[in-house]
Amino acid sequence: MNKKVHVKKDDTVIVISGDDKGKTGKVLEVSPEEGKVIVEGINIVTKHAKPRRQGETGGIVKVEGAMYADKVQLYCEKCKKGVRTKAKIDGDKKIRVCAKCGKEI
Repeated sequence: MNKKVHVKKDDTVIVISGDDKGKTGKVLEVSPEEGKVIVEGINIVTKHAKPRRQGETGGIVKVEGAMYADKVQLYCEKCKKGVRTKAKIDGDKKIRVCAKCGKEI
């Protein structure tokens, strides 16, 4: 089975569905096996943290939760919205460009 995700680490994405719809953020982590991504400042969940070392405090912390990669789309700075991409061959490299305006992403 092909487990490929359309976004990479450090890409800027926009959320297209769910509670955080319309918010943008940077991809912190990608999990192709699950088809999920973790985006900075998006899908904040509360987590109960236990103190691991002596002197460390436990408690409830807020962290970014994983979300399905289908719910995010690459964000184009020029178009100011989520866009699909197409591949452009530049010499021996393949680069992603915005399908609408042609700007490199």
